[in-house]
Amino acid sequence: MNQERAQALLHSDATRIYHLVYRGFPGDREATMTVEATYNSPSSKEFTIVSKSGSKLVQDRVFKKLLDSEKEAAQPAMSARTQLNRANYNFELVGYEPSQTGGQYVLQVIPKARSTYVYRGKVWVDGIDFAVTRIEAEPAQNPSFWTKKSEIHHEYKKVAGFWLPARNESISYIRLGGRATLTIEYKDYRVTDARVAGEAGRLLPSDNGRVGLSE
Repeated sequence: MNQERAQALLHSDATRIYHLVYRGFPGDREATMTVEATYNSPSSKEFTIVSKSGSKLVQDRVFKKLLDSEKEAAQPAMSARTQLNRANYNFELVGYEPSQTGGQYVLQVIPKARSTYVYRGKVWVDGIDFAVTRIEAEPAQNPSFWTKKSEIHHEYKKVAGFWLPARNESISYIRLGGRATLTIEYKDYRVTDARVAGEAGRLLPSDNGRVGLSE
């Protein structure tokens, strides 16, 4: 189902708001950055920085690295090694929960190889669309020696037939006693669906009531 949705998603635009708060040695830092993110099938991602404020160190060493890493992860060779499928993960069904759409399967996932791009933990899968709606996990490999532990909390929402990121929160505990909390908010999605792209001018609803043209 993920593969079908990926093939159907020709293009998307969205606004992202990155916010990081660090508390600890050698001093507290905070920064915010607003980005316009553009995706074009099959693997092109481009980011335009709209505004930024706060710690320049965070802007240059954290936010810029995140954007560069996401571009790298979108490339076909890397994407093939990180997709949530049986080639990259072992799965165990651990529960089933009610939801607004009818129900969700809860799966324990364990990566078959270690890297900073894959994770271990739990995922929630919609019982109708068979799409991931939530992730509670930790990276399979620490991104840095200075990071003692990291927690990942991801939420997804359905936008015009596609399940897309809604909010990400990552909490990192630093070996010297600090704590960094990164949040990413996603809004104002505009998508182009290959399944309806032939219908010129069709309007697709976004997550907040605005609309985007399919062509």
